[in-house]
Amino acid sequence: MNRNPLFLVPNIITIARILAIIPIAALVMSGDTTARSVALFLYIVAATSDWVDGYLARAWNQYSDLGRMLDPIADKLLVGILIAAFAWDGSLSALDMIPAIAILLREFFIPGLREFLGNKTVVLPVTQLAKWKTTIQLIALGLVLAEPIVPGLSFVSDLVLWIAGAITLWTGWNYLRASWPHLSGVGK
Repeated sequence: MNRNPLFLVPNIITIARILAIIPIAALVMSGDTTARSVALFLYIVAATSDWVDGYLARAWNQYSDLGRMLDPIADKLLVGILIAAFAWDGSLSALDMIPAIAILLREFFIPGLREFLGNKTVVLPVTQLAKWKTTIQLIALGLVLAEPIVPGLSFVSDLVLWIAGAITLWTGWNYLRASWPHLSGVGK
C-alpha cells in the first residue's frame, strides 16, 4: 500500500513546525513580553516536535523521502528565522552575533555542500555530534527567547549560544574535511 507522504503523522508534525515559525517570529518581533511568552511556548512545542516526528517515524515505520527532506529544512528555518528575529529586535548583542553568524554560515554551507556532492554521488552522513548540534542550537535560542521573561538568564543564554556556535563550526569543519578530497580533485 502506497501512502501519501503528506498524510503521515511525522510529516504533518514537521509541516506544522515550519508553519509555527511565522507566529513565533511575529510574536518575538512585537516587542511585547506577553507575546514573547506565547512565542516561547510555541517555540518549545516546535523544538520538541523535532524529536517527536523522528521518534514517531521510527516507531510507526512512517519514513518518507518527503520527511527526510523536510525535517532538516524545518530545523534550519526555525533556527535561521529566529536568529533574524533576534537580530531585528535587539535580543542579540553585537558580541552574540558572532556565534549567531557562525551558525547561519554553517547552516547554509553544509546543505550546499551536500547538494554539490550529491551530484557526484558522494554522501556525507549526519554525525551524532551534528544531531547534538541541532539540539544545543535549539536550547540556546530558547534561552535567548526566555531572557526578557526570566530575569538573570542572560549569562547562561550567552554561554550556551557560544557553545552552540563552537559546536556548529566544529561539525561544519568536520564535514568540510571529509568532503575535501571530492572538492579538491585529490580523491578522483
